[in-house]
Amino acid sequence: MSHFVRPDVRAFLGFLESLQRPGIQELTPTEAREQMRTMRELTDLPAGELALVRNLTAPGPAGDIPLRLFDARATREPGPALVYFHGGGWVVGDLDVYASICTELARVLDLPVISVDYRLAPEHRWPAAPDDCEAAARWVAESPKALDRKVTSLVLAGDSAGGALAIVASLDLRDKPGRVPVITQFLIYPATDMGGDYASTATFGEGYLLTKAAMDWFGDCYAADLDHMRASPLHADLSDMPPALILTASLDPIRDQGRAFAGALSAAGVPVIFREAVGTIHGFITLRKIIPSGVGDVAGALAVLKPLIVEAEANRVMAQAAG
Repeated sequence: MSHFVRPDVRAFLGFLESLQRPGIQELTPTEAREQMRTMRELTDLPAGELALVRNLTAPGPAGDIPLRLFDARATREPGPALVYFHGGGWVVGDLDVYASICTELARVLDLPVISVDYRLAPEHRWPAAPDDCEAAARWVAESPKALDRKVTSLVLAGDSAGGALAIVASLDLRDKPGRVPVITQFLIYPATDMGGDYASTATFGEGYLLTKAAMDWFGDCYAADLDHMRASPLHADLSDMPPALILTASLDPIRDQGRAFAGALSAAGVPVIFREAVGTIHGFITLRKIIPSGVGDVAGALAVLKPLIVEAEANRVMAQAAG
């Protein structure tokens, strides 16, 4: 069966094949991280200008967690804040690699965006990453002086491994509520079921950037308990979770995990909006320079996300007023 591939995606995949580079699973974690940083200038758009970009730290279970605040406004009234957990298989990725998309989120959504540099595997295996993400979200929710913003609610977002971390942090804050609620989730091609067997893994596990071999390597580095909901949140009790926007890619080996999670949320009675970017691959939000059609995918998703956040915040205010 043939699958539609966008022309710019096909050109990028052809370029990757011509490089004949080793798979990420053939590198050391340090080499893999450096490769991702080096490729960023070739593949992603430069971060745009904002009124404020500031490095911060939050206290975590094993020391300070580096964060970065992105805001289109130097000062702002109380309101929601978006906490972003980057992708990279829990092994690669950092604040710099994800600066461009976090800048875009801050600009388009007109929200403070706090990007979280959680501990990476294999140096820090599961559950180090979800522990850090929970701690960072709770810190933002407390409106600390260093943040210089009054946070009334949280939007938790992330891509791939970071999408899983956003879900887990939402579960953690649901089960042990903090000072402010999580009102929305934005989950971009999330990894929700590490131990599952899905058709998309077999169909797109080779030749579409993210490979089955890389996924296995990420999993080995992460060393998670696959039966635990903080590793495979698809199997958690999803009742009373906040509304979600889920964005997948049709040529992604973990596409079906995102589809399954959307279905599970809906079955649990949670409002969910599902969008799939057809003809593109895993990672497209950080490939918008080399795959220009990804600009439209991101813009379309954010056009849906913005009113979803506005509505969720309005509902929170009304519920609070009603006592």
